[in-house]
Amino acid sequence: MAAQGPGTLAHSPLYFAAWNRDGTLDRVHDALRARVGSRVGRQPSPSAGVVDAQPLRGADPVGTPARGYDAGTKANGRGRHIVVDSIALLLVVMLTAASLQGSDRGHGMLRRVHRAHVGVRRVVADDGDTGQLVAWAARAWRMTLDIVRKPPRQQDLAAILRPWVMGRTFASTMHCQRLVRDYERTIAHPAAMVKWAMVGLVVRRHAPSSGRRAWVDRR
Repeated sequence: MAAQGPGTLAHSPLYFAAWNRDGTLDRVHDALRARVGSRVGRQPSPSAGVVDAQPLRGADPVGTPARGYDAGTKANGRGRHIVVDSIALLLVVMLTAASLQGSDRGHGMLRRVHRAHVGVRRVVADDGDTGQLVAWAARAWRMTLDIVRKPPRQQDLAAILRPWVMGRTFASTMHCQRLVRDYERTIAHPAAMVKWAMVGLVVRRHAPSSGRRAWVDRR
């Protein structure tokens, strides 16, 4: 995948809109993710995921109804919310206004996870998604929502449950300049851009070049 964007087809209005609308992009992405997972002994249907959000500054084309201000991150735009499996492959992506509260976006994310991957029974989230969300997930979807909290006296990041998984996915997708900032008028388009970026990543993991492979453990 070239550094300037998620892929050639993603820049073609004809294919980009049509494949996103009719589900072709989802089928291509899911098939590639399942194939990469099978190479490392994973089942085609994931059973667990990790959810997190990333603030995304919006350019001028991002309209007022689809953007908001996040006082915590000082970002004026949208929030990019993703769920990945244990090997950092994308399961679900959702874009919202950056001002949307944690419990509200948590409901939306868990609902999407259940619809797309009914086998997921455990989701790990940060302490921003609390309140009644844990009970709701168990009651509505029979899903265990694990809230990761830092120890009271710890100031740095807590080493809990593969903390590198989500950061690895965000870091990989941010190599695509189109994902560094949000330029899209609609919610659907930036979500599709994330999927195109992941298509390029899983293709390289399935059929790697002879160069350096960042995901290989060299120990």
